[in-house]
Amino acid sequence: MALSQSALLEVLDALKASDSTDVIRHALQVMLQQLIDAEATAFIGAEPHQRTEDRVTQRNGTRSKTITTTAGDVDLSITKLRQGSFFPSLLERRRRIDQALFAVIMEAYVTGTSVRKVDNLVKALGADTGISKSEVSRICAELDEEVASFADRSLGEESFPYVFLDATYCKARVGGARNGKGSRVVSQAVVIATGVTADGRREVLGFGVGDSEDGAFWTAFLRSLKARGLTGTKLVISDAHAGLKAAISAVMIGATWQRCRVHFLRNVLGVVPKGSAEMVAAAIRTIFAQPDAEHVRDQLDVIATMLGKQFPKVEAMLREAADDITAFADFPVAHWKKIWSTNPLERVNKEVKRRTYVVGVFPNPEALHRLAGCILIEIHDEWQIAERRYLSESSMALIDNNTNQEVATPELIAS
Repeated sequence: MALSQSALLEVLDALKASDSTDVIRHALQVMLQQLIDAEATAFIGAEPHQRTEDRVTQRNGTRSKTITTTAGDVDLSITKLRQGSFFPSLLERRRRIDQALFAVIMEAYVTGTSVRKVDNLVKALGADTGISKSEVSRICAELDEEVASFADRSLGEESFPYVFLDATYCKARVGGARNGKGSRVVSQAVVIATGVTADGRREVLGFGVGDSEDGAFWTAFLRSLKARGLTGTKLVISDAHAGLKAAISAVMIGATWQRCRVHFLRNVLGVVPKGSAEMVAAAIRTIFAQPDAEHVRDQLDVIATMLGKQFPKVEAMLREAADDITAFADFPVAHWKKIWSTNPLERVNKEVKRRTYVVGVFPNPEALHRLAGCILIEIHDEWQIAERRYLSESSMALIDNNTNQEVATPELIAS
């Protein structure tokens, strides 16, 4: 494909004003951008601002992506679509994670903390003949810079009506010498925040790695999100971890808290005999099968009274948590199934666990932070180009109106 005259002149100007390395990098940037734009035009069926019968969707701005080449880092713009998704075929989506995993394995290997699993992975990667510490350091430094840029990016350009918070745990060595001697293996909390924008798209807002998910850690984490510009939050969805709950109350002022219904049900079933668990679970689920906020809360009262005759503890738990497990009901009905639990974030946690499982024990918390960050960046990027929004833009507009759809009212379960 031939470059346009303006593109050629742009390259010529760069040749005159820059050294050879900059010229190569700039020429590569122009060529790659032209290829990406041409592929986007073919995918859409029309040039920008062009009307054709073959058009299948419309452009909706661009998002930036930096790729590393032998000529240096090259910044590119990838077309976003109003409907559907587009990702250039010449770019690799998951190269970042593979680099991070390689760095973790090599770091463990060169510091002498590797185990048989890591040794086998090293051989599978074809690097069992040796890897230099300088090479590992170079890879780690590049990834750390990218992860830090993602973790510190501004959130002020969007508002996030819904925010999900959760944590997962991985093992890492702490303390001891640089070669791993004298260190101990401990569980490290990987806390993650995701959000839904005002137009219904999901983003990974931030993450952190720490010794535990106590109140101080969660408070510092949430304050960092606010400092980066997190705003417009109407509902925060999480489990009832004491430290997290206190942090939400202290930092997310003005937002309502939705206690995850899945975690709550597990807590309830923990005080119920196994033989009655299915019946109790089925009864509680009817609370969430109602058509509007009024019937949701009426049904909770009915179920609490009914179960209280046989299980007083269950009734007490339902009444104590009534406001927290039904907070979702004050938001559009179309959103309920996606905001009444942390299940959407649990899937992110599972992906983090799946990708970190191959490492086993991380050589240090920094290695865990690096790999977790790369995984979350890739998840975030995939959400940005997803064909469907997490929630429709039209339904998101109903949040401020506090509007619920009216549907036929089913009968409540009688006590």
